Amino acid sequence: MTDTATVDAPDNATLLQDGFIRELVKQLRAQDTHGTWEGKSDAQLLAPFVLTAEQRKALPMMGDPDPDTLWRLELFHNAIGLCIERATGCMVSPMTKMSHEGFGRTVLTTGRLIVVNRYLRDVHRFGYASLTKLAEAGNKLVAEGVQMVQNHREVATYG
Repeated sequence: MTDTATVDAPDNATLLQDGFIRELVKQLRAQDTHGTWEGKSDAQLLAPFVLTAEQRKALPMMGDPDPDTLWRLELFHNAIGLCIERATGCMVSPMTKMSHEGFGRTVLTTGRLIVVNRYLRDVHRFGYASLTKLAEAGNKLVAEGVQMVQNHREVATYG
């Protein structure tokens, strides 16, 4: 049964060409001001976004998110905003309000229009089961945001 899942899953080379994944990699590379990650592949940079079932089980049910996890969450939403912006031409800004326990909310807005509204919980366990799941989650939120701008263009572009 695991052989079928492995065969059906797209390979990393194909996933690394996905629009959302490319934008997330750009966000990560832009943060490397000292050239520390120049020798790392894109897959290595994205590895912290993947949290296997075993890794997730090892984390406590309740916990405070560490700064690296919050940073990855921020980059994830920045990449979504930039993908929406690229597709619609409307500037999108992410805003996150988080409690110290790891519960909160992120909205991506064009100023007057909320294009993505996401409630967050268990942020200390932020990550996806695979690179495929990361791409699917990002692309789903991008599509949601693009659709919202297209449905309410007059509000999204107003003042």
